[in-house]
Amino acid sequence: MPKRVIIIDDDPDVIEATRVVLQQAGFEVRAAQSGREGLALVKQGGADCVLLDVMMTRDTEGFHVAQDLKGDPKTAGIPIVMMTSVSKKTGFEFSAETDKDFMPVDAFLEKPVDPKQLVATIQGVLK
Repeated sequence: MPKRVIIIDDDPDVIEATRVVLQQAGFEVRAAQSGREGLALVKQGGADCVLLDVMMTRDTEGFHVAQDLKGDPKTAGIPIVMMTSVSKKTGFEFSAETDKDFMPVDAFLEKPVDPKQLVATIQGVLK
């Protein structure tokens, strides 16, 4: 059975491009265009990994989604890969290792992401 990745991103073009890459790599993909919709989708069950944008309706929406998922015992074990251009837009650099307190994610990718790097990162957090 293929692993299910849920993409949470407000850009439909990013969702579709990412969906194609992940489906070609053998993943099942579901998507949401807001943090609220994404949280509901993940909490319905069946997510093996969440691919999460930061800046959606609010500039920090992705951080709040990650904190909510990691703070809920039912979803805390689901790996989160943050894929965003927040560093380019704000000038702040983020790291999954050093910023775990407010950004509890398993990996951080800066957009645009190379498709091979995206697949490798997701495969890595699923192990």
